[in-house]
Amino acid sequence: MAGAENLGAEEDVRSMDTIVTDYLDVLISDFFDPNRRIYLGYLIPTFTMAAVVILIGAGWKLRAAVAAGRRALFNRSIWWSESARGDYKALAVNHAFMMAVGPRLVPWLAVAAAIYTGLETLFDARPGVLALSTWLVTPIFTVCYVLCDDISKYLVHRAFHRWPLLWAFHKVHHTAEVLNPLTIYRFHPVELVLSALRSIAVYAAVISLFFFFFSDTVSLYTVLGVNTVMFVFNATGANLRHTHVRLTYGPIFERIFISPAQHQIHHSVEKRHHDKNFGAILALWDWLGGSLCLADKAEDLRYGVTGGTGIESNSLYALYVKPVLEAGQIMRNAAARGGRRS
Repeated sequence: MAGAENLGAEEDVRSMDTIVTDYLDVLISDFFDPNRRIYLGYLIPTFTMAAVVILIGAGWKLRAAVAAGRRALFNRSIWWSESARGDYKALAVNHAFMMAVGPRLVPWLAVAAAIYTGLETLFDARPGVLALSTWLVTPIFTVCYVLCDDISKYLVHRAFHRWPLLWAFHKVHHTAEVLNPLTIYRFHPVELVLSALRSIAVYAAVISLFFFFFSDTVSLYTVLGVNTVMFVFNATGANLRHTHVRLTYGPIFERIFISPAQHQIHHSVEKRHHDKNFGAILALWDWLGGSLCLADKAEDLRYGVTGGTGIESNSLYALYVKPVLEAGQIMRNAAARGGRRS
């Protein structure tokens, strides 16, 4: 009997060791996974671009550029600020959360299969009804998927700002007062789940449509297993969006693509910058939707949200519990208003 208990205890220890090992692997793997924004293959060219931008801003004066680089990139007040420590907490907790919840989300394959079956019924036809060669279908599919994914990100992002219930969760990301590349992990789990479902729905819808009409000729252009467009996006300075290095594309291109400086404006606490630049890759949606703000002049931006600064915005309570309580209060207020109307 004692032997059985000892065996059970040993299995529990091994199971816990496995969980911890898997968690640490997931935590570190983002730096080595081209599908992740903070992949070292993206961070290295990002910091190279930052160095060039700083050097140009310093008028090509090396000593001034080094001083500016220390302030904007290699500064303890950035990497060990209360805000940055909040980012690190979110990184640690959210990886654990997604390890537990991620596999339980609806797999895109099931959604795609449902859409695929619906198309068969709707068109009363067999798949592969259009005959095009792979070399033509692949670029069409890649462009269509990127456009659908990007506009869905814009619409969902805008909804997170517009609807108080969603803003209660998205506000967590905007409480960052000091930006660094790891701010990309500063999201509430509710937003992570909704974003994952958005991604699943878009990919499933696009790929099922293309498989239905073009059969097995469908594929993405990829680099290192990553959608080519996303690879280029991440490799050409996407991480600068969450830094204090100002990189603009100029007034013409900033009506087409969101520059790092435009995303920094999105994080600005200034009222005139509120609800601007929701786009991920393309600024086109913001232009059409009236939410575009060009980075036409250099200015010192202050980041965060009105009220709540420092430790009180970066504790685990503020990052995870407070948004749930705020959302609950919003729902209770809405229910009370509905009751009074009836």
